[in-house]
Amino acid sequence: AQGIKKYLSDLCSDMEIQVYPELVSTNTAVRERAADGAQEGLAIIANSQSGGRGRFGRNFYSPSDTGLYMSLLVRPSHCPAKDAVKLTTLAAVAVCEAIEAVSGEKAEIKWVNDVYIAGKKVCGILTEASFSMEDGFLEYAVIGIGINVFAPKEGFPNELKDIAGAVFQTPRSDGKNHLAAEILNRFMLYYKTDKKQNYVENYRRRSFVIGKDINVCHADSIKKAHALDVDEECRLVVQYENGETDRLSSGEISIRIQR
Repeated sequence: AQGIKKYLSDLCSDMEIQVYPELVSTNTAVRERAADGAQEGLAIIANSQSGGRGRFGRNFYSPSDTGLYMSLLVRPSHCPAKDAVKLTTLAAVAVCEAIEAVSGEKAEIKWVNDVYIAGKKVCGILTEASFSMEDGFLEYAVIGIGINVFAPKEGFPNELKDIAGAVFQTPRSDGKNHLAAEILNRFMLYYKTDKKQNYVENYRRRSFVIGKDINVCHADSIKKAHALDVDEECRLVVQYENGETDRLSSGEISIRIQR
């Protein structure tokens, strides 16, 4: 934790940071603390996860030593359920900026929650939230960020080797600490200041999906479409083959780039 705190900005000086050798899931750990009343700004980081999760209940590959697995607790005021996706997209912009600041590599976003370098996925983001039944506002949100900081010594598993990449190609002294701190610095800068008003344009500019032909994957169907834009609510604007347009919400579908 001290290794991370030395890189934090004044805006993050009051954050509580906990670091563990291994957890089942950092998101689960933060959600348990949130339910017990933990304050906004808690960040739990693990060197590995035995049960890391991605979107739609998928497993998230979380090997030891080479990855950064971090979950952050926020308690936004008067945030309706439909705006929860903005926390994910805000985190994606923060991760891209942090990667570029620490590594010099150009980072791009695949809508809605994946970060890529040179065509390879290096980061996935999973936001889980609790809502008030009375007014529908968020009680809290947990933003989970998993990053391949270095490639595993034995390489990525066969099912991932063609799609997974890493931030650093060679070991970097204090690389994980610096990267974790920069993510927190940049996320909180957007979250707590007027910069929040500009992040959607930064997200849109970093999207490599806009202008591409994609497959829109619903639970029971796959439809071909063309990605037109990301709107101000961070929905993906698409046009189907029949000419109809749609605005996709992240919780409803996933997409694949057509090849």
